[in-house]
Amino acid sequence: MFTWPMMALKSLFEMKSKIFMYLFLFAVLFILFQYMNEKTIFESQEEKIESLTEQVTISDSITDDLRDEIAEFNHFSLVGNENAMTYHENLGFEASEVESIVSEAIYEQNFGAEQNPLVPYESQDGKMRINKVKFLNHRWVIADFTDGTYWGEVLIDYFFDANKDLTLTPIQAVIYPN
Repeated sequence: MFTWPMMALKSLFEMKSKIFMYLFLFAVLFILFQYMNEKTIFESQEEKIESLTEQVTISDSITDDLRDEIAEFNHFSLVGNENAMTYHENLGFEASEVESIVSEAIYEQNFGAEQNPLVPYESQDGKMRINKVKFLNHRWVIADFTDGTYWGEVLIDYFFDANKDLTLTPIQAVIYPN
């Protein structure tokens, strides 16, 4: 009489243990799958990080090279040359103020009825006008000029006297062949 419930109980226990065994195997397989999936994702992200780190390193290298080139380029300028700035500061001027005063004086000479007197070449197609000015140091400016057909460059000496009056003198000019 007790055999049937005992057998049913034994069968139920065996079935329960098989279910737990299958659940355990399923859990192990699921954990293994998750581990492999996460490992693949992690390795992919590591490769991306290494690639981006390389790009940043290259970018930093390019930035450093550009900074060096800019510093080298600015050496021949009024603002980038410490000695040139000191010269004008001793006269009571700021470098940016000097650039503004000299540039304005050069460009103002474009507006006369004649061609710009700082350009030593006569125009054949109009009036020679100065287009662009670049400060080389505390005394010299190089300027680009054109009349629309011909163009060239002129080296101009600028000087502030004791009364802080500006004198502009063309030193040398070149006109490019057409």
